[in-house]
Amino acid sequence: MRELDIRRDGMEAIRKHGSEEITITGCLGERYIGCGMRSGTLHVKGTPGNALASYLDGGSVYVDGNAQDAAADTMNSGLVAIRGCAGDALAYGMRGGRVYVLGDAGYRAGVHMKAYEENRSILVIGGRTGSFLGEYLAGGIIIVLGLGDEGEDITGYFCGNGMYAGTIYLRTERIPPNLSDKLIRRNVEEEEKEDVLRPIITDFASVFSISADQCLSGSFIAIEADKSKSYSQLYAAV
Repeated sequence: MRELDIRRDGMEAIRKHGSEEITITGCLGERYIGCGMRSGTLHVKGTPGNALASYLDGGSVYVDGNAQDAAADTMNSGLVAIRGCAGDALAYGMRGGRVYVLGDAGYRAGVHMKAYEENRSILVIGGRTGSFLGEYLAGGIIIVLGLGDEGEDITGYFCGNGMYAGTIYLRTERIPPNLSDKLIRRNVEEEEKEDVLRPIITDFASVFSISADQCLSGSFIAIEADKSKSYSQLYAAV
């Protein structure tokens, strides 16, 4: 594994890493790290700036710290794993792949995430999120675990506003504040928990070396669009 200091070696050296596995040190707000990457693995130490792994098209980006706004914007495939918190607009317009955040996420996480045929976006947040989680969700799966926040709201206001496909899973029994009456909220049964949530959460837990059983403990609720609404039929069912 090679090590590059972003301040000494510059962004161009990082862009040319190809399919290598490298560690990037000295990050302090530099934008577009991993932007459009198609292969290889980046280990980022420090705090990357906006648009980390935007348009990611393969490969893996691991952040040992926090990430700023617009991480994983419009990514197509690959893995982004943040061992800290993420800013606003996380995974905006995400088309496929996995985004895992061990800590919290800001406002408008997972806005307009998508799925098509076998391409499914997956966003897992270990802590809590701000308002407008999954706004206009068009497909894929969002999971918020609320680890350490038991007994509190684990989302902000207007969770799922305008969503028309996909599913938001919340590890809580509390109804998110200002939840639209155009959405369906249901309790997650054990079979769905095992078949749908366990494989995803087990992978999430393995990335951060934490207990999958702890992440799966307790009750989950699911939030989905009301399929009886005529506009939902205009989009691909996922």
